Amino acid sequence: MTQQRQQTISKEVLLKGKGLHTGLDVEMTICPAEPNHGIKFQRTDLEGQPVIDAIADYVTDTARGTTIENKNTRVSTIEHIMAALFGLGIDNALIKLNAPEVPVLDGSAKIHVEELLKAGLTEQDADRWYFEIKEKFVYKNDDGTEITVLPDSKFSIDVTVDFKSKVLGNQYARLTSIDEFATEIAPCRTFVFFHELEYLVNRNLIKGGDIENAIVIVENDVSQEDLDRVSGLFNKKSIERVKEGYLNNLKLRFLNEPARHKMLDLIGDLSLVGFPVTGKIYADKPGHSSNTEMAKILRKAAKKALTKPSAPKYDPREEPLFDIKAILKMLPHRPPFLLVDKILSRSETTIAGIKNVTMNEPFFVGHFPDEPVMPGVLIIEAMAQCGGILVLGNVPDPEHYSTYFLKIDKVKFRGKVVPGDTLIFKLTLTEPIRRGIVIMSAQAFVSENLVAEGEMTAQVIKNK
Repeated sequence: MTQQRQQTISKEVLLKGKGLHTGLDVEMTICPAEPNHGIKFQRTDLEGQPVIDAIADYVTDTARGTTIENKNTRVSTIEHIMAALFGLGIDNALIKLNAPEVPVLDGSAKIHVEELLKAGLTEQDADRWYFEIKEKFVYKNDDGTEITVLPDSKFSIDVTVDFKSKVLGNQYARLTSIDEFATEIAPCRTFVFFHELEYLVNRNLIKGGDIENAIVIVENDVSQEDLDRVSGLFNKKSIERVKEGYLNNLKLRFLNEPARHKMLDLIGDLSLVGFPVTGKIYADKPGHSSNTEMAKILRKAAKKALTKPSAPKYDPREEPLFDIKAILKMLPHRPPFLLVDKILSRSETTIAGIKNVTMNEPFFVGHFPDEPVMPGVLIIEAMAQCGGILVLGNVPDPEHYSTYFLKIDKVKFRGKVVPGDTLIFKLTLTEPIRRGIVIMSAQAFVSENLVAEGEMTAQVIKNK
């Protein structure tokens, strides 16, 4: 996957509306935020204006919406705004609320997306970190819900729903690219069955509900008496009678709009992983409870992956940044002591390179010849040579300079390196270069496994 930069919005976005469950008039201001801030909510109506991270760890309630809570700071019905931010690739934002619930607006993420796009997106000076799915994850519950996440190089979702409804039937929705979210998923509204309305209203569960911000599904012929009663509950003069279908003969935005809305909710809930995910997701009868349980599973795995050292990507089929001929022009080392074969990538602060370890290496003649193992000191030297190319890349005539060790700290060897292995090096400047002094962290991998690491201090000196 091509590395991408983090994004925030270019200016504040103000949205006003009622909270679906509380009925309160809510003002929601979505503000730009600095890199690595993530998505956070701020309750401006509470003393101290506390802030809560939008992460799966804080999910406390999933009844007809997703609620997060931490240290008495609670925010409800966050799934639509979270889906909008994820769908547009917005990594960092502070969402200010003057109430405990996000406004429902039209019951979809359409308005959120439109206003965010009007504000514009700003690319930030920080790389986006993806949680790349590398194993199968499955969540099931007793209701027949099943969510499966499989490895893939991009994010995609398949959703199936079956409400045993003669109006809805079985529905299926697919999203093959997150780039399609704004047009294909964001406009899809929440839905409710007509027979649920009176129960929900009488229990104060949808104080902000309105037949204008939800699709109301009518399974059977409804009497005028029932319609009049529901009209009164929603302070409407009249509701058009239908035999079966959708109240007020509402036109769907898509034939499978309910399934697409279930996908919208799933995207919003999975964004609580806290990082963009690359993987293939199959969801059968998803709901907020199952969605957020899967988000918790993925977040736990993501945190583990984040703390684990990761090897640079190496595809032998791709053209290297520097081949051996270019390396010979930059380093003074020569075979058999030239220990870097390719440079894969280089930025101002990081470099990645490789060494192919073969049985022809001269040191194998005397170093455990019956059980050949690459000497640890040579792994350190190979990493240092790779780091030298990182440093010399910042001078106009690298062939006239050399780098010399001053200090090596915190060296650990974690695995054997044997003939047939490909060593992958990753070196990163830990401090700016000052007066020719270079401090780097160094790691060596075989495949995904860290085999050596340490901290190196060197000095760049012009050759005499």
